[in-house]
Amino acid sequence: MRPFEYSRADNRDHASQLAAQDKAQAIAGGTNLLDLMKLQVETPDELVDIGRIGHREIEDTEQGGLRIGALATNTETAVHPRVRADYPVLARAILAGATQQLRNRATTGGNLCQRTRCYYFTNIDQPCNKREPGSGCGAIEGVARLHAVLGTSNQCVATYPGDMAVALSALDAQVEIATGDGGSRSVPVRDFHRLPGDTPWKDNVLETGELITGVTLPKPVAGTQIYRKVRERSSYAFALCSVAAIVAMEGDEIARADLAFGGLAHKPWHDPQVGEVLVGHRPSAELFDEAANVLLRDARGYGENDFKIPLARRTLAAVLAEATGVEL
Repeated sequence: MRPFEYSRADNRDHASQLAAQDKAQAIAGGTNLLDLMKLQVETPDELVDIGRIGHREIEDTEQGGLRIGALATNTETAVHPRVRADYPVLARAILAGATQQLRNRATTGGNLCQRTRCYYFTNIDQPCNKREPGSGCGAIEGVARLHAVLGTSNQCVATYPGDMAVALSALDAQVEIATGDGGSRSVPVRDFHRLPGDTPWKDNVLETGELITGVTLPKPVAGTQIYRKVRERSSYAFALCSVAAIVAMEGDEIARADLAFGGLAHKPWHDPQVGEVLVGHRPSAELFDEAANVLLRDARGYGENDFKIPLARRTLAAVLAEATGVEL
């Protein structure tokens, strides 16, 4: 780890001002950033501690939803009574994501901003356009078992590693952002993370000096909520494929299907056309397969990760069968 300066922000505006300095980075729980600093993937000259600026509350909104402060820990969110009662897909995703010790430190904002665990990104001796623009993507012709099959580019095939954001995408949450000029803006979580395109080093839409202040969940809806994570071992590991689903039945037909996917792309993957295929129809293996066809119509494997395409198909079918009570 390289030497760095440390400062503590007094409030939100002070935090934005300090974080806007060249080679400065904000730190809250530090569960991802400190690891990357030890590997010299991240080499900030200054760390700005934002742990005391507030934004830790979890509270009801006037619209009947829930606001989760950016500095609320993953543990506080997962065990909150309203999250467990009204947004169980979120609680299950968080609990599937990391050990108790990490959940006690990791925060809402930090979780959203975590970076890929691609082998080439975390190894500074390997080429990686995300870490060093223009150096190439070693994963495309290299070890790509955990890498993306959707939304890739010739610049990057890394995946977003988190679980919480996948559930937030299914829930259609909003990310609250404090801008560097003292203002604020709100971005749908489905638009917060970016696909790699020609700028894979840009993980999300945050600009210099901007900070996440909270996440707002809409009023809860009726339906079954499921989070299923397929991983290489039963202990904590990053998803090969995950599905967050909110599915409601009306009679013998599907009335609502909000779906988001992890482990398949550079961002939590949400394709509204997948749900549109399902709504208004009786659940069946054939219907689930049709939804998978829509999900995977542009999927591309890179050899070692080809298995992810049929895996995503089977995982989607299993989740939909559980949600609708259909036996496959």
